[in-house]
Amino acid sequence: MKNLITDHLDIWTAAQTPKANSGRGRGSNANGHSLHGIKKLRELILELAVRGKLVPQDPNDEPASELLKKIGQEKARLIKNGKIKKQNPLPKITEDEKPQKIPSGWNVTRLGEVLNVLNGRAYKNHEMLQEGTPLLRVGNLFTSDIWYYSDLALEPEKYIDNGDLIYAWSASFGPFIWQGGKVIYHYHIWKLDLFDESCLYKNFLYHYLAAVTEKIKASGSGIAMIHMTKARMEKLVIMVPPLAEQHRIVTKVDELMALCDRLEQEQSQSIETHQTLVKTLLAALTTAGDAKACAQTWQQIADHFEILFTTEQSIDHLKQTILQLAVMGKLVPQDPNDEPASVLLEKIDKEKARLIKAGKIKNQTPLPKITEDEKPFDLPEGWEWVRFNQLIEPNIPISYGVLVPGPDVENGVPFVRIGDLDLINPPKLPEKSIDKEIDRQYERTRLLGGEILMGVVGSIGKLGVAPDSWRGANIARAICRIAPTRLILKQYLIWLLQTDLMQSGFIGATRTLAQPTLNVGLIRAAATPLPPLAEQHRIVAKVDKLMALCDTLKERLHQAQTIQTQLSDAIVGQALA
Repeated sequence: MKNLITDHLDIWTAAQTPKANSGRGRGSNANGHSLHGIKKLRELILELAVRGKLVPQDPNDEPASELLKKIGQEKARLIKNGKIKKQNPLPKITEDEKPQKIPSGWNVTRLGEVLNVLNGRAYKNHEMLQEGTPLLRVGNLFTSDIWYYSDLALEPEKYIDNGDLIYAWSASFGPFIWQGGKVIYHYHIWKLDLFDESCLYKNFLYHYLAAVTEKIKASGSGIAMIHMTKARMEKLVIMVPPLAEQHRIVTKVDELMALCDRLEQEQSQSIETHQTLVKTLLAALTTAGDAKACAQTWQQIADHFEILFTTEQSIDHLKQTILQLAVMGKLVPQDPNDEPASVLLEKIDKEKARLIKAGKIKNQTPLPKITEDEKPFDLPEGWEWVRFNQLIEPNIPISYGVLVPGPDVENGVPFVRIGDLDLINPPKLPEKSIDKEIDRQYERTRLLGGEILMGVVGSIGKLGVAPDSWRGANIARAICRIAPTRLILKQYLIWLLQTDLMQSGFIGATRTLAQPTLNVGLIRAAATPLPPLAEQHRIVAKVDKLMALCDTLKERLHQAQTIQTQLSDAIVGQALA
């Protein structure tokens, strides 16, 4: 088995998949990915253990049939002495329930024949206190650090202590050997009390249950929250090896799991070091003092491109650096023949003055000029620092949408929520519609199509562009509409809004109510770098090209990870065949 691990180290460590949740436990790294190969390796170790393929059988071991007899005798004695209650007999194991191959010296039984499955206690809200005896809930075993307590005096079987074997059986599943001191356990946890620990090694049973947990979960019921019943758990058919082999199995499993731990640690450290290197080199690009220094730094990166950009996160860092260089004026060369941004601003101001004179818009107090302290970096010749609101169509101000949309209305006005926003592939129409009367109260945020939309509640800074099919739709309070002036290039503004410069500024300016909320006034006042119009076009063309290359890199990375994942699965399948 050790050879199976060491001979395929490259596959076990390379196979990664996106992480589904942020729960605790093994198998994840700083890259936000699950180490799929090592996870499959752990599963393989446990599967071989419970099939009798991890360690050799010894014909001199006392067979499991004798152990089961002794356990039965001890169970009868406990019933006779009133220590446990007599239960209804469990059904005999049918031939269909028996495994195809039972190793020499092993035997099969139902779980309820070797241990007592004890229910925890359900608690009402007023019984969950802030002090007293800790109350262990399923969440505390997996993801939650929030604890409740109880002052109730309960029968001894409602408590667990160090070394007790327990099993979570609702929503999240799995066995644990508890090491957290004396606690009360909740209803969604079972205490598994072995009838005779001299015949069945608790640590072996823990590994066995870990190996078959997916099978246990699959036999559960429920849709929103899967759960298992005590009766089904007691009927679970398990294979029991001789006691000496149980101990050999646990020793081998612990040894191999420790090896997996080391593999994970080494892989995580390697990934963290790689991320630090990528961040440091890319940061040097944005802080380079002049074009020569920037070119030298880029050459260092280009010389090692194939080893630097090998993870999704490193490619995302590269994308963000490209955007940052773009809005700093370092991505494309300046052309002294370009009409400067100051002239572009004069044109914008003239258009605004024309609309005021024509009575189309009201004259508003101008935003204060940008101070030197507000400028995060110096701009090239021909660029200008401006307030974001200076780049907006004067007669379509930045505004958020409907406060109280009411219920979904059939044949109503399409209603854009934050989940509908997508820069690449927005839905043809939003799922929700609102009453036409409510829409009439918010005519100011009715969409024409083509507007930039940005999240200002909850998912701060999430972006989308309204497709033409959304014309006539309205937007939620969680979204603000941004209509750039026709005198600048809209796509430049879309790329700008995706930079850390703008996103971190927006997120840093939020205030937390029920959800993080960004004031529209802060968006209007944001310091914004504006290049000449001709350079905006060059920037967008270059960014589009480089982003397409980054997307190609990501696609190749995904393909490579898929192949590595398939290889690890194939090795596991071959080992279990």
